[in-house]
Amino acid sequence: MNARPLIDPQLIYLEPEVRQRRRGQDILARFPEARQVEVESHWRIPDLFNDPSSLDAWLRIKRDVLVLGVKKTLTMRPNGRSADFIAPSSSNGCAMACSYCYVPRRKGYANPVSLFVNLDEIADAIRRHALKLGRKGEANSIDPVDWVYDLGENGDLSVDATVSDNVRDLVAAFRSMPNAKGSFATKYVNRDLLGYDPQRRTRIRFSLMPPAMAKLVDVRTSPIGERIAAINDFVAAGYEVHANFSPVIVHENWEAEWKALFREIDDQLSPAARAQFKCEVIMLTHNAGLHEINMGWHPKGEAALWRPDLQEEKISESGMVNLRYRAAWKRQWLGRLRQWLEEAMPYCEVRYAF
Repeated sequence: MNARPLIDPQLIYLEPEVRQRRRGQDILARFPEARQVEVESHWRIPDLFNDPSSLDAWLRIKRDVLVLGVKKTLTMRPNGRSADFIAPSSSNGCAMACSYCYVPRRKGYANPVSLFVNLDEIADAIRRHALKLGRKGEANSIDPVDWVYDLGENGDLSVDATVSDNVRDLVAAFRSMPNAKGSFATKYVNRDLLGYDPQRRTRIRFSLMPPAMAKLVDVRTSPIGERIAAINDFVAAGYEVHANFSPVIVHENWEAEWKALFREIDDQLSPAARAQFKCEVIMLTHNAGLHEINMGWHPKGEAALWRPDLQEEKISESGMVNLRYRAAWKRQWLGRLRQWLEEAMPYCEVRYAF
């Protein structure tokens, strides 16, 4: 008996304009038996986002509910870490349920996938922006040649691709941009993407952490071993493939677990994968509001994430009060991790770490 897919909507909330868009029509046709409820805005769905009882159905909602809307804001935001710019998202929310994910902090008591059906406008906005920039005049840690646009800041495009052709169209769009690459992080191995012909114009960052910790906090994601095993195939299919070591969660056995992870990756990478392999390293950030949400659906994970004995408050760039590892300890721990990585995979450049 086949398991149900990560997204199998029984209920679709949609903005009225969705019915007029070809992509919206295509998605609705995929799920003819789903009940459809029109809403004024994909952001304002009181029955979904403002209902505390939704916590009891946190995982079910991710599978059974889909939201369709039109992306209104098509501006690029400077980034400087994973990418040069954050592109307008083709989605928001995720069918997976990583308990450290920051997106639920903004939505409230439910976080299903919202897909935007005006992908043509999103791709055109990126194309115009890249054309205006021209060639990248100076190499940086993001990329030595191309402007890089992060495409999946608020979701996971590998999962989105199981529901619509948005991701296929984005990959195709970057094939025709001679000075730009698309980039997104993923925790889901979707082998359909191997047929998208990216021609090295799309970078996939497989998010990786020790398997034992992933089993606790990476809920509904592909197993770490499966993600590692996919790297060579995605490189062979024409993607640039990096690792996103994130989040780094410090606990009593973290050194042995991370060293084992680095050895496993090194053992499996092909020569072609090694030649282009780079990474990002991101230490855990948590939040009191997210902690409260998690205690309602996955309290076990909070034993690793909520560590006031190791954490301190810090104001984020967006003005949010977050919890991060205490600054002096964080510097030491990050230095140790980079040393372990250098010893196991000296060819793996750390593009940035914080």
